[in-house]
Amino acid sequence: MQENEIHKQTILVIDDTPDNLFLVSNLLKDLYTVKVANSGVKALKYLLSGTILPDLILLDIMMPILSGYDVIKQIKENPILKDIPIIFLTAKSSIEDEKIGFELGVVDYIIKPISPPILLARVKTQLENKRAADFLKDKNQFLENEIEKRTNELITIQNVTIFAMASLAETRDNETGNHIRRTRTYVRALALKLQNHPRFKDFLTDEMINTLYKSAPLHDIGKIGIPDYILLKKGVLTADEFEIMKTHTTLGKQAIEHAEEQLGYEVSFLKIAKEIAYLHHEKYDGTGYPLGLKGDEIPISARLMSVADVYDALISKRVYKEKIEHKIAVEIMKEGCGTHFDTDILNAFLDLESEFEQIAKSFIDNSTKAEI
Repeated sequence: MQENEIHKQTILVIDDTPDNLFLVSNLLKDLYTVKVANSGVKALKYLLSGTILPDLILLDIMMPILSGYDVIKQIKENPILKDIPIIFLTAKSSIEDEKIGFELGVVDYIIKPISPPILLARVKTQLENKRAADFLKDKNQFLENEIEKRTNELITIQNVTIFAMASLAETRDNETGNHIRRTRTYVRALALKLQNHPRFKDFLTDEMINTLYKSAPLHDIGKIGIPDYILLKKGVLTADEFEIMKTHTTLGKQAIEHAEEQLGYEVSFLKIAKEIAYLHHEKYDGTGYPLGLKGDEIPISARLMSVADVYDALISKRVYKEKIEHKIAVEIMKEGCGTHFDTDILNAFLDLESEFEQIAKSFIDNSTKAEI
């Protein structure tokens, strides 16, 4: 087989009259690969057989068992076949017949007896259209794939950057190395639990839960600005030292705002990250910091983070305290219901307390591992 024959476009001719099949095949065979079927039934069987699909179909209307109308309807209903262009070859020559054909989806209408020049010209036109359409389809698919690839790359870079920034802050306190991993997983578990709750369902969309998971690691980013003599102090902080420690919320907010300024536009995950970093130490009764917000004045993101952060602080060993057992931590958390924590979020935590314990065990700190 010669190379130019390999690249010939394929035409399927469907007609129940042998003379018509012979005539059309002879007219087209030097230019195209021609397949023939002498009934609509055989044509559909060929089309559905999994062989190479034709680039064009020439279809007679008046055939027994399945008419051309029946055949085209089945082709157009099939998602694999529906885009193959079809030309009617028929003796039905009224305007109404042509109207029906075009409504069914044919691209052209050739009246019998067949005129060779007309047939060749119209077949050529439709095949050129098909080649152009296929090129654009392939090009669009390529571009879509490239966009998806680049988008996934950007998301990956974004996620790595967030985690790297958060990890940088965590390196200031070696005893909480897995804190960011645990807390973001706690936050996601709480969000999923509350996703259908009347108070939270409008906010906790799938997209928002993903944003919360990505943003949560930045909740303590401001600690990078706290002096070591305070951050790593063994023992209770003085009143003045505690006031300095509290500024990590503002420092975190400012760091994220600086990132937003560098980008030049608002990014949803940074907005949520800023809320979490700035307000996760607010308490539901208004006694928290830095603003003393109360109840639903506190963003949902910060309320979720508050539960996750306090639980993890209780069960973790810090420079100023030993770790507390899970059961005792749960009891302490209960005491904060409605005062430190949003009641509904705390109840979700209580429902999930076994899952929280498993999450904690999945991301054990190095110091804890050494004890084990």
